[in-house]
Amino acid sequence: MSEADRPIRAAVLTVSDRCSRGIATDTSGPALAEMLRTRLGAEVVEARCLPDEQDQLAACFVSWSTPERGIDLILSTGGTGLAPRDVTPEAARSVIEREHPGLMELARLRCMTKTPRTFLSRGVAGTIGRTLVLTLPGSLKGSTENLEALLDILPHAVETLRGEVQDDGRPDATPAGGKVVRHDN
Repeated sequence: MSEADRPIRAAVLTVSDRCSRGIATDTSGPALAEMLRTRLGAEVVEARCLPDEQDQLAACFVSWSTPERGIDLILSTGGTGLAPRDVTPEAARSVIEREHPGLMELARLRCMTKTPRTFLSRGVAGTIGRTLVLTLPGSLKGSTENLEALLDILPHAVETLRGEVQDDGRPDATPAGGKVVRHDN
C-alpha cells in the first residue's frame, strides 16, 4: 500500500468529568469512532476519556500528535460549551500550532438548520505538526452532526497535511511527491 493509499489514522478523546470517573457512560466517543471507521474508512488507533482538566487535555493532544504516532486526525468530544469547567478549546489552543477556524465555522454553518444551539459550541480546529485537531460538542447528537458536517472535506485536509497534495494554482504544476489538485474556476 502506498503512503497516499493508507487509511486515515484517527484518535478520539472524550472530555467528561462524569465519564472519566465511571459514573456516566460515554456514548459520543464510541459513536465518533464508528463514524470514522464506517464513513471515512479510518483506523481508530487511540481512544481515551479524560476529565475537564486543561493540562491533561493539552498533554493528550500533544502526545497523540507526535510524528512517531502517525495520527492524522484527533477528534475530541466535550468541554466546548459555556459551563465553567468547559476548557477543551483553551486546552487545544494552548498547543495548536496553526489554528483553522474555518473548519468549525463550516460545521456550525452546516448544522444550524438542525439547531441554532450549534452556535453555543466554542469548538476550535487546528494543527499540531501534521495532525489535525477538531474539538466537537459533547452530546451524542452534537458531536456526530458536527463530524457529519465535515466528512466530505476531511480526506482532502488529511492528504494536504500529509504532504500528498500540491495545490499551488499553477496551470503547469506537476506532482512533486503527491497529486496535483486542479481547480476549474
